[in-house]
Amino acid sequence: MAMVQKMFCHYCGTRLAEKRLDGRSRLYCGGCRRVIYENPVPASCLVVVDPSDRVLLVKRNMEPQKGFWCLPGGFMELGETPEQAALRELKEETGLSGQIEILLGINSNYSLEYDTVLMVGYLVKNYTGILKPGDDAADAAFFPLEELPDIAFSSHLKFIRITHAVYSY
Repeated sequence: MAMVQKMFCHYCGTRLAEKRLDGRSRLYCGGCRRVIYENPVPASCLVVVDPSDRVLLVKRNMEPQKGFWCLPGGFMELGETPEQAALRELKEETGLSGQIEILLGINSNYSLEYDTVLMVGYLVKNYTGILKPGDDAADAAFFPLEELPDIAFSSHLKFIRITHAVYSY
């Protein structure tokens, strides 16, 4: 699915035009004289590590990258912090509840649907519950670092590599 170009102002309904502002082409509404800023979509994910130093992955049950493995995570909802979003997604996708240890970093991924996704990654070593795939996950399992399947998103692989290189679990 390609990103859809906005055609009408979400404030007043006037057809949008492109206008050169601040050194770049932006959507502009002549009706209410507003620049329509388009920003990255925020998401967060977790590197969950078990006592055997294996990483928790979920198998995607929907596009994009259906059938590929990734870290538990997803888009932030209004009123959530990145930490709350990551822990909510962990519960929805795996049935586990966790405790965030540390921020691993922030990076971005290109998306056909959203253009730029801003990804915040965290490390979880302490968790409770029974592992069971849910929500948009077809499966959930722990993998040794040496036996990781193909990872759906480059930002997730970066967080796994940071965890392996920098932190001793």
